[in-house]
Order: sequence, then C-alpha cells, then structure tokens
Amino acid sequence: MDLASWLRLEQTSGVGGEAARHLLARFGLPDQIFAASHAALCQVVSEKNARALLAPPSESLARQIEKTLEWCAQPGNHVLTLADANYPRALLEIPDPPILIYAKGRLSLLDATTIAVVGSRNATVQGIKNAEEFSASLSQSGLTISSGLAAGIDAAAHQGALRGKGSTVAVIGTGADIVYPARNRTLAHLIAEEGCIVSEYPLGMPAIASNFPRRNRIISGLAKGVLVVEAAAQSGSLITARMAAEQGREVFAIPGSIHSPLSKGCHQLIRQGAKLVESAQDILEELQLQISLPLANPLASPISGAATLVASEHAILKELGYDPMHMDILASRTGIDIASLNAQLLNLELDGQLESLPGGLFRRLG
Repeated sequence: MDLASWLRLEQTSGVGGEAARHLLARFGLPDQIFAASHAALCQVVSEKNARALLAPPSESLARQIEKTLEWCAQPGNHVLTLADANYPRALLEIPDPPILIYAKGRLSLLDATTIAVVGSRNATVQGIKNAEEFSASLSQSGLTISSGLAAGIDAAAHQGALRGKGSTVAVIGTGADIVYPARNRTLAHLIAEEGCIVSEYPLGMPAIASNFPRRNRIISGLAKGVLVVEAAAQSGSLITARMAAEQGREVFAIPGSIHSPLSKGCHQLIRQGAKLVESAQDILEELQLQISLPLANPLASPISGAATLVASEHAILKELGYDPMHMDILASRTGIDIASLNAQLLNLELDGQLESLPGGLFRRLG
C-alpha cells in the first residue's frame, strides 16, 4: 500500500518531480500528502494541483498501479522510492533526483563506483572500438559503466562493460518494460540478467524524444565522471557532459581528427576544461582510483593482422594515416592503380585495418 501511494503521487496529473519533492519535504510520506487538507496543499502547490491530489485515483491510474505492483512481484524487478534504503546514494546528491526508480536486475550496481560512457549514435568504427575497449578495461578494474542503451557508442559501452566484473547500468528513456531501440533487444535482456536497467518513467511509457535528454542527468548522476567518446558539435552527449559538470562530476573526452565531425564535440569539451584521455588508466589516475588495468590502451593497440599484410598493403596504411584521405590521393601517393587499390582497400577493411567513409574517403584504424 505504501508503494501504491508513491505511484499515485508520481502519476498525479500536473504534479511533476519538483512539486512532488516539495510536497514530500512538507508533509512526509505520500499517505500524509493525500491526507492533508486542500488549504494545506495550496500552500505548496497550485489550487489545480491540490484538487488533483485530493481526487480519487482514476480507473486508468488504478490499473497502472496494479500493473506496476504485479511487475514488482516478478523476480529481479524493483521500484525504489526516495525513502527506500536501496535508492542510489549518488542520485540523492543531484538537484532533481527522481522520486521513483524502476530497476530491473542487480540493485547493488546502483551504488557501485561508476563511470558514464556516452557518445554518438552514428559512431565510426574506431569510436565503437574505443567505447568498447575503454569500458571493458574499466569494468575489468571493477568499475561499473553507465550509459543510455542507444545505438552506437552507448551499445558498445554496455557490451564492453559486460566483459568485466564491474558490469553495466543502462538508463533508458522509456518504461522499464520496453526496449528501445528494438535492435538492442538482445543486449537489453543480457543487461537485465547481468547488469541493471533503470528508468524513471512509468511502465508502458513509449519512446518520446523529450524523455531522452532528461534521463541523461541520471546517467551522469550515478557516476563519478563522464567519458565522451565521440560527439558532434550539437550532440546530445554534450547535454550529458554539461549535466555532469553541474552535478560536480568529472568530464573526460577522447580527442580525434580535426577533420572528423564526430570529434568536434569532444574538442569543444576539452577547450572548456574536460580532461583529455588516451587510455582508461588516465581516468583512474584523475579520479585517484589506485587500480591497475589488465587491458592495453585501445588507442595504441597494435594492428591485429599486420604480420599477414603484403608490402603494398603496408604502403597503403603508411600513406593513409589516421585522418580521412580520398582514394584518388591515396592512389597518387602509393602509385597503385585504382583497380588494385580498390581490392586491397577492401581486404584491409575486412581485416579491420581501416574504415571507409562517405565520399570515397578512407581512414586507418589501430
């Protein structure tokens, strides 16, 4: 019954998180709010909201509460309130903690030492690799990785984190019973089993664009710092970084090519004071976490198939470098005819040595 009152407060029409926290501060638990007089409620919220609080729950709200209580009865499902001992302590430090958290999975991860890893949904091959390897290294060291279960960098961060003992927390912008995007369904089920999925939104909440920037404050709020792997100049990852700074968290960014649009956001953050990092060890040292990483620096990892490359392929990689280069320029510099160059570029791409970019551009990896 106590949880039912919390759910009723959370979903009372017109009463948002800020108003709910003011009501809780004034009256105590939700039952005491609903028992207060109209005049007393009007001292905290508007007259309209006071009437909404005193009105009996609608049929749809009653069904939603019943649905949520049934969901909570299933193994691994939890709803944590601000008064719950298991509510993440880190979120109590931020200015606007959600009054309820829907969690699916390992609750202990919500109070683990955490690093958020975020970045572009349309990431490059190298960006995906960096996100996965940084996250794997940090997770191997015992840190938990938080991210948003989006395509691109987020998904890679979760996948890397699941390789280590620190595991991962996915903060989503839908109800905890919905997977979005659908392509991450298998990953979401794996996180629910081995990590934890978190949402502040009621069950059944669909993917609404405005919910995703708001959930970013929870991604950063759970963490000691935020690592931005790749971000365009107007990326949503910069919102997460800004929120992290406002919450007193550290902000880290991986630098990239000055020609890459997905490096612009990271370079902007570095100019604004974010810590430039080239390895996961840089993050541990900045946070003064004395942990030795078992994995190598992903930005300096050797080329996996170098021993099997022919001389002409070595020449291509030497000329190509890490900035994008057009195939015509590469042909001119190497002296290899276009037909042969095309074939060798394809072999190198399949071997993971380089990636192709729009407009006939290529860039070396590793």
